This record gives sequence, structure tokens and C-alpha cells, in this order.
Amino acid sequence: MAVTFYDLSSASGLKKLDEYLLSRSYITGYQASKDDLTVYAALPTAPSAEYVNVSRWFKHIDALLRISGVSGEGSGVTVKGSFVAEPVATPPAADTKAAAAEDDDDDDVDLFGEETEEEKKAAEERAAAVKASGKKKESGKSSVLLDVKPWDDETDMKKLEEAVRSVSMEGLLWGASKLVPVGYGIKKLQVMLTIVDDLVSVDTLIEEHLTVEPINEYVQSCDIVAFNKI
Repeated sequence: MAVTFYDLSSASGLKKLDEYLLSRSYITGYQASKDDLTVYAALPTAPSAEYVNVSRWFKHIDALLRISGVSGEGSGVTVKGSFVAEPVATPPAADTKAAAAEDDDDDDVDLFGEETEEEKKAAEERAAAVKASGKKKESGKSSVLLDVKPWDDETDMKKLEEAVRSVSMEGLLWGASKLVPVGYGIKKLQVMLTIVDDLVSVDTLIEEHLTVEPINEYVQSCDIVAFNKI
């Protein structure tokens, strides 16, 4: 069943959306979908903390766009009366200029309001984020869990983790981590990472970065615990 929201650039529109998200994590269904992207793109700016539920949802979708993208289809959503509308054909430049000239003759009549430069810029940035999400999905991503083992119980695990996270390359994003006891006072580092499959090879990451100088001063070996396509 399609959901409709009205004028998300206004306080009343945000209040309705906040009430709607009170008992929901996503716009429709139980996972992030294109419906969330539609509403996300319709918001001119990040919502204030006054709208607790919208703010929570917005930060979550924003994080997904930066980390893993959004691929769910959703059930359908419509946003009306907002400055970001559903895609429509763009009129030729000449027609646009002509219309603008006519509007100049009647400046005191403004039925629908006019976008500010800040709103236009925000809309362009959100549209770019949505497009980037689609590109990320097309290239393929994977979530990986690594076991990173130290040499002995005297290895400084804080420096070990700093050394591991110092590895930086395009398509690699380090995630959450924790120390796990393995016995005799020794702990190993378990760390999550997200990779773009076309850009990062986990085997290469381990063999050419994590187990060579200077990181091998702390790291004895690395094992892949879990490898899942996103």
C-alpha cells in the first residue's frame, strides 16, 4: 500500500512524518528501500533534533548511503508539496528562460514559493547521494569479519588495532571491532570491514598490507571468519 507525505519542507509536514516513524524503522517494510530514498531526497536539510524519530531515521539512511547503499524495492511512496518532486521531464533551456522572463513581469505573484540557493544545493547533493548508492550496488560489496592475531600476550593490542586501521585504500571501510580472549592471557582482534569487490581483494589486503612491515611488528596472522555479499 503506497504511503503519501505532504510538504516535508514545512514544520507540519515534518511533524506528520515524525509521528509516522514513531513505531517504524523504515518508511515501508522491515528494511531500507527505495521508499526511504524518496523521502530522504525530499527533505531539504537534515531534520532538527526536535523531530526525534525523523532525525533517527535520517541519520540511519544517511549512514547506509555512505556505507552499503540501499537496494530494497519498497511498497511505493509519494511526496507532495515538497520542493523535491517525482522525476519529470526537464523543459528546454530556451523555454525555461522564456518562462523566467514572463515571471519577472509578475514578481509580486508567487503561488508556489521559490527555492533558495541553499535548498537547490541540498537537493542536488541528495540526488547525487541517491545516484551514488545505485552505483555502489552495481559494483558489488561484501561484508568481511577478520580475526587478527598478535604474537603473544605482551603485544600492545591498542597499537595493533591502530596499525590495522591505518591501512587505507579506495573501496575499503573499517567497521566495528572487539578483543576476544583466546587463552593464556592472549587476545585477538575481531574487526568488521566493508569492501567494494571490484576494488579490494581481501587476500591482497592480508598478504600485502596486514602481515608485512611495519604492521607485522604487532600482527602474527589474519584469518577470514565470515565473508558475505551485501
